[in-house]
Amino acid sequence: MMPTSTDKVPNTSATAASSGADLNGAAVQNACEILRQRLMPVAAKLFSELAQRPIAEAAIRFVNGEVLVEGEPALKTPFVSVVMQAYQARVSLSTTGFYQTPGVKWNWATTTGRPFHYFACGAAVAEVEVDGYSGMHRVLKVDIVHDVGDSLNPGVDRGQIEGGFVQGVGWLTREELLWDKKGRLLTHSASTYQIPAISDAPLEMNVTLLPHASTGDKTVHGSKAVGEPPFMLAFAVREAIRDAVGQFGQEGGEIRLASPATHEAIFKAIQQRRS
Repeated sequence: MMPTSTDKVPNTSATAASSGADLNGAAVQNACEILRQRLMPVAAKLFSELAQRPIAEAAIRFVNGEVLVEGEPALKTPFVSVVMQAYQARVSLSTTGFYQTPGVKWNWATTTGRPFHYFACGAAVAEVEVDGYSGMHRVLKVDIVHDVGDSLNPGVDRGQIEGGFVQGVGWLTREELLWDKKGRLLTHSASTYQIPAISDAPLEMNVTLLPHASTGDKTVHGSKAVGEPPFMLAFAVREAIRDAVGQFGQEGGEIRLASPATHEAIFKAIQQRRS
């Protein structure tokens, strides 16, 4: 794996919308399929010489680092041996793979079509604590169930879910944009714009990957994008804060809480409830 460079792929697209595994993974799969087609006649020739009879290319299988003939256990050899045979026969062992998401189209004029290849869903429950005297809050516990399809790497996917969720918490509780009277942005740098820190992460965070959620043959090994969708689950924290604010003052009635729900916004909402 190398950084994107136009001397390798001159017309590459950005890795956006959590599409890295879908697009790049499927492109790698496409390249592997091309190389497999090149190696199959090499393997068929090798096995034909070993068996002293013709071996059809259709019977060749590549499995767990070995190349074998289906239904004939005696006819198998390490993958590297077939690659060496291809090298000696001057068969190209490099190629470029490309992939385009199939079936995606959208007509803005008629608002019809299929804008997405699949959907990923999730659910989150949050427990928060709010200080009525200062408006400060902290997230005590979060339980998340998220759909990542058939995960390519559960550890990476859990990290993506946790990171996306905490980023969403920052968006909904800290990241307030402010301008001066001349319309100039005041929150323009790390010293004025507060992003979430480790102290803003939930004290306890439980993440469960939704089981049996594979996309089948639609994507690489049935996986789904997971970088950005968990971001929206942070609404659980914002709404938990709103419920906590509702515990102050008279029971019932409207709970007016701004977004982002900063400490100042929470304090103001509590004062309004008490008035």
